[in-house]
Amino acid sequence: MKRSFAAVAGVVATAAIVLTGCSSGSEASDPDGPVTLTLSGWSLDTTPEFQAITDAFTEQNPDITFDLVGYDPVEYNTLLTADLAARSGPDIITQKEVKFVSTFQEGGQLLDVSDVELPEEVGGTSSYEIDGASYAVPYRQDSWVLFYNKDLFDAAGVDQPDGSWTWDDYEAAAAELTTADVKGAYLHTWQSTVQGFASAQSGADILEGDFGHFAPYYERVQAMEEEGSEVAFNTATANQLTYQGEFGTQKAAMLPMGTWYVATLIAQQESGEANDFEWGIAPIPQDDASTTGLDAEPVTFGDPTGFGINAGIDENKIDAAKAFLEFAASEDAAQVLAGIGITPALLNDSVVETYFSIDGAPTDELSTFAFAEHETLPENPTSSQTAAIQGILADMHSAILSGSTPIDAAIEEAEARVASEVGTE
Repeated sequence: MKRSFAAVAGVVATAAIVLTGCSSGSEASDPDGPVTLTLSGWSLDTTPEFQAITDAFTEQNPDITFDLVGYDPVEYNTLLTADLAARSGPDIITQKEVKFVSTFQEGGQLLDVSDVELPEEVGGTSSYEIDGASYAVPYRQDSWVLFYNKDLFDAAGVDQPDGSWTWDDYEAAAAELTTADVKGAYLHTWQSTVQGFASAQSGADILEGDFGHFAPYYERVQAMEEEGSEVAFNTATANQLTYQGEFGTQKAAMLPMGTWYVATLIAQQESGEANDFEWGIAPIPQDDASTTGLDAEPVTFGDPTGFGINAGIDENKIDAAKAFLEFAASEDAAQVLAGIGITPALLNDSVVETYFSIDGAPTDELSTFAFAEHETLPENPTSSQTAAIQGILADMHSAILSGSTPIDAAIEEAEARVASEVGTE
């Protein structure tokens, strides 16, 4: 269902203001004495969402406190799985990647939380549903958009994105923006930057094992690399380029990336790690014109991040844990997350206004539209087969963009591997 969001102007809100505005509507029932819940996270020193959301909940429920358990972000699922197997896992399990939800559920490590009540506006809930039951609650929902440098567009005399772009428009603009010092666009090396858009905008399901829909998206990437409007995959890989560095230091005029980069770019411009320039976000370019324009709903992709409950939790803690999950999906929590630049799973006019009131955020109408108005389809369908299929598709991605295998041959090889190694649903 399409939502309507007001345009945002002004720079006024902070996380502290958001916290004072929280209601008490998500308070837990009185537990039998104080309860301390353990909650998993990663990069706790640089990822403020875990502390912010637990502090806000404890403010409303003083008898329920939290101990945050930090894991290495790269090895998060491996380390967490080991702790769960050893029965030393945390009470609240943050679902970092949807493709591992089925693994935890099939291992009997997630509690059924279907009875946790959620607001209608919350997105991403279906990613945690297996056989009619829910095993986690989304608290954030990033979607992929197009970041663009307004100053570089103006300097090149190129019209800025207006919400009507297809990928052909993107390719043409990138060519016009490219100079000796600036690439028109930077496409990061992740498979998501090609495959996520291809699957979402074609309506394809990777679980079916047919991957022909990827071909035109890879053809476009290769064409842009050949004409020099994007950094070549091999160059980006060999030099370990970062998307923050390429866009933040104005080496690229455009960047397809998830909405999480908004908070990072604001912080890096404030610290001086990124250059000082005017930027905005636009809807990601579309496969055709049918989903373009400010009166349409652009199609993009993005997986939610959620909280589940360890099936081995102490029974005396279950009510408190479920109360926290209910809070995490509430508007109160959404306001807290929006106030620190995190994209919450619940979006409404008030939450969007808070998000764009952060000092340094763009305030133009197109940025607000791109952030709030889209159909976001999952990159990772919820299935026990997803992780294995995505591993094969990662190999295909590298083979194509490294130039070692032609597109059609790489796709055929990936289809054959999925059929023989994984099977299809």
